[in-house]
Amino acid sequence: MSYLDELNESQRVAVEHIFGPIMVIAGAGSGKTRVLTYRIAYMMEQGIDPFNILALTFTNKAAKEMTERIGHIVGPAEAKNISMGTFHSVFSKILRFNAERIGFPNNFTIYDTQDSKSLIKDIIKELNLDDKTYKPSMVFGRISAAKNNLISPEAYLANSEIQLEDKQARRPELGRIFQTYANRCLKAGAMDFDDLLYFTNVLLRDFPDILHYYQQKFQYILVDEYQDTNYAQYLIVKKLAAAYQNICVVGDDAQSIYSFRGANIENILNFRKDYPDFALYKLEQNYRSTKNIVEAANSIIKKNKDQIFKTVWTDNNEGSKIKVQRSLTDNEEGRTIAQAIFERKTAEGARYQDFAILYRTNKQSRAFEEALRKLNMPYKIYGGLSFYQRKEIKDLLAYFRLSANPHDEEALKRVINYPKRGIGKTTIENIIIAANRYGTSMWEVIKDFQRYPADVGSAARSKIYEFVTMIDSFGAELEKTDAFTLAERIAKSSGIIRELLAEKDKGPEEVERFQNIEELLAGIQEFVRGAEPDAPRTLADFMMDVALLTDADQDKPEDRNHISLMTIHSSKGLEYPHIYIVGLEENLFPSQMALNSRSELEEERRLFYVALTRGMRSCMLSYATSRFTWGQAIMSEPSRFIDEIDPQYLQFEAVSRTNNSRSLMGSGGFERGFSGGLNKPLGTPPQLRSLKEVNKSQTPAQGDNTPGLMVGHNILHDRFGKGKVLKLEGQGPDKKATIFFPQHGSKTVLLRFANIQIIED
Repeated sequence: MSYLDELNESQRVAVEHIFGPIMVIAGAGSGKTRVLTYRIAYMMEQGIDPFNILALTFTNKAAKEMTERIGHIVGPAEAKNISMGTFHSVFSKILRFNAERIGFPNNFTIYDTQDSKSLIKDIIKELNLDDKTYKPSMVFGRISAAKNNLISPEAYLANSEIQLEDKQARRPELGRIFQTYANRCLKAGAMDFDDLLYFTNVLLRDFPDILHYYQQKFQYILVDEYQDTNYAQYLIVKKLAAAYQNICVVGDDAQSIYSFRGANIENILNFRKDYPDFALYKLEQNYRSTKNIVEAANSIIKKNKDQIFKTVWTDNNEGSKIKVQRSLTDNEEGRTIAQAIFERKTAEGARYQDFAILYRTNKQSRAFEEALRKLNMPYKIYGGLSFYQRKEIKDLLAYFRLSANPHDEEALKRVINYPKRGIGKTTIENIIIAANRYGTSMWEVIKDFQRYPADVGSAARSKIYEFVTMIDSFGAELEKTDAFTLAERIAKSSGIIRELLAEKDKGPEEVERFQNIEELLAGIQEFVRGAEPDAPRTLADFMMDVALLTDADQDKPEDRNHISLMTIHSSKGLEYPHIYIVGLEENLFPSQMALNSRSELEEERRLFYVALTRGMRSCMLSYATSRFTWGQAIMSEPSRFIDEIDPQYLQFEAVSRTNNSRSLMGSGGFERGFSGGLNKPLGTPPQLRSLKEVNKSQTPAQGDNTPGLMVGHNILHDRFGKGKVLKLEGQGPDKKATIFFPQHGSKTVLLRFANIQIIED
């Protein structure tokens, strides 16, 4: 049987259409990875040279799996000739071949977010700016947004609108920080993640010969998750596809959820404008979820106006209704969800890995962690500290980076005195001052103090000389020695292993640090063993792989039998038999920050759609009627998204306040109407009141603590400081105020709990 016979009709026509521009709108769970994989295999069977195929995927892990699957059809040797990977991994290779054309060395370092923020923090300090006004995370985000829109530091400084915007935000020096940051990266021979796309665009824009070469090389282009591309990615693809227009983009506008990273949904919505003669195919059969989940998701997403309409359907069984769980507090929500998982696992004999808890923000994980620990159920938080961000791993990687690129100043600052070798903080600061004064790198200064005088004592110079000699010796072996042999030598010669062994008996954390280094070296050994006999892998090759890893690339198959806790953004592309979407409350999900415009609200709705469609067999929606924020209990209303689901797919549950037992309230659910939360239930006993009435009964009625408060009043809050009242709503004990605090943004507080006082202007 041909592999094409495994496809349904819609999938097959998308696979067999290999010339010209096509767009494949792939609904959740519709088999788009299979379509992409088989399409590439089919193209090769039709005589298309794999060297002429460029396939851009969402993760490197996905690219590897697709290459293996293609290899089973056309042969592994030919499959390896396809240029396949993420935007960053594919175009970092192109940049390494052409880096000197734009003033970078071909062994440039790739800075991760932590490196970039560390450098920005140093620049803010050097420029004598207030780090509370110029927070490194905020500055990094501003620089990232500029690069994703292909705005250079010079263009940023020359743009009067941008400059006015920064002045109004009381951050007029952002442009100068951006310029300094760019100069320091260049001096260090380093690019951050955004630079990989920014400078690829520069290459293709400024060097017609390079553009022509890659247009001829990549005559067939496939892009996965096209709805998540930003402007820089969009422009790269458009330029490369211009010569032949054999471009296939696959995605789902209903799953566009990364605008905060610069993703632009218009790229997929406007594909027809870029390629008027394009062909459109829709993959609408869902193979993942039950009918109840699919139909509930459809009923939600149809509320969005900006979309390419499709009707997702499934032949799967009906499945159970989606349960809606109300808890009184966020801590109770944690206990209730943990208990629900325990009961289902016990009743069905399910595995821990069958369950996922999805939330809007990372800070929500605490209550679920505590509850799962008490029930002795293993869990893993995704999107937290990754293996490669641990201190001991970053330290050893810094030595690796210096061996390949000694001008990498973030790596140099990290390990010049680790393990301690008598090079103090003042000495390092004086080296930085000298490097800035002479317009050179720290490495050039410490290599030649006679040429670049610095205020460094003779004892420190002797230690620095030993350090320089050691790094030079590592660099000399870089191309001669395989990655594992050199990595092991660096780990020992640098003193890191000796340092960790000395600490090993101090406690479990120190033991784990040593074991992490062992794990890293084992991973490098495995990396070396996977090389072709005639192409040994160097430490520089390994470092390039590590620098481009995503969170999704780092999950190991043997380490999956746990309950997964993650933000909904992190869950994209995953699936679980049983999911629990928690914290479904107004101003949390949808986020209060996303209620300023229709487009922002629609993205939040798409995020909820993504969460719902991760579920295969069952789904529970959960919310709390009060949640602790900054030490205060804030009353909550159920999310509008619960209200927007067709009630025939829902089943409501309630929690008894006295014994925490749950009672089913019938499949009919509540009659709906967002303004009143979820109103009186149909076909249920008359003593069951609306949620608003229930909410009122949960806390003893108290009066308004701030009589006479009006919109426009200036107030003083015991935690947030001075603020201004923007909005008042509700009556009596339910009276709420929305207050803007300059240092904390807008907060909505229940006045009977809030400790505030009116102050004079």
